[in-house]
Amino acid sequence: MRYLDVEGFPRISRIGLGTWQFGSRQWGYGDAYDTVTARALVGRALELGVTLFDTAEVYGRGASERILGEALGSEASRVVVATKFAPVLPLAPITRARARASLGRLGVERISLYQAHFPNPLFGMDTVMQGLAELRDQKLVDEVGVSNYDLARWRRAEHALGHRVLSNQVEFSLVRPGPARDLVPWAAEHGRVVIAYSPLGQGLLGCRYDAYNPPSGFRARRPLFRPDNLRRATPLLELLQEVAAVHGASPGQVALAWVLRHGPVVAIPGASSVEQLEQNVAAAELDLTDDEFAALSECAAAFSPLRRVGHFPVKGGSAPFPGRVNSP
Repeated sequence: MRYLDVEGFPRISRIGLGTWQFGSRQWGYGDAYDTVTARALVGRALELGVTLFDTAEVYGRGASERILGEALGSEASRVVVATKFAPVLPLAPITRARARASLGRLGVERISLYQAHFPNPLFGMDTVMQGLAELRDQKLVDEVGVSNYDLARWRRAEHALGHRVLSNQVEFSLVRPGPARDLVPWAAEHGRVVIAYSPLGQGLLGCRYDAYNPPSGFRARRPLFRPDNLRRATPLLELLQEVAAVHGASPGQVALAWVLRHGPVVAIPGASSVEQLEQNVAAAELDLTDDEFAALSECAAAFSPLRRVGHFPVKGGSAPFPGRVNSP
């Protein structure tokens, strides 16, 4: 495992574990996943050196936090446990109450990284950050982060908090390369971290699906997997497979390696099995050549998915409305 060193914070594994699927049913996982597989995933992740575990209060309506906390047990004190609150009404007393509820579900005394899940344009940044500042002062939260913020909001959040906002968790992958333009360079310059969610494009970049083999179930209803977008993704998926063959790796590992190549970035893919977790973690050791990285970047920039049938392309894979909750 490779790590990202941040001053005044524990080492962060370049590959973390996203746990949206813990306690959720959208992806077709049942009770056995929550009671057996999730615990096995966390245990194996710890063995492999994973130190970043990300969850949120809305995942499974709190079930993800509870399942993760039980699986980590006493190990929670030596890793980075990151969770998120939904700032629907981000008044300080409500934010403090939400944090205490998350602490209880996670079974920890402090939250390593507490993140505002999405921006709320109805409230000023001072209001959003007040409760987070108080949680830091009370030593219930080690560091504050945000999620789905553009660069201007991230900088305003730091000003309002009066302290660094350590991280910004955003959708970042070969099909959503937008953060590479501004968020990543700013993070590199200021010692901050970009946390990439959906780094495998919700599963598209694993190359299991294409225009001739579309997914079923929950994925089939997502815009990225509609027939027009699967056709548009063909050049990117073919290139991923070519690069993967050169390295004896999987396309998903190449996609993760591309994200990590950007510098102060860590990725938090989910996993449906221990085998998939192991493959994800191994991607931290994969080094792309300069030519491979450039070719993949060029192909990513050329991919313009449609948000919905009949809509104009989203140039360069720009992120959707920032209020959406994260996907694995």
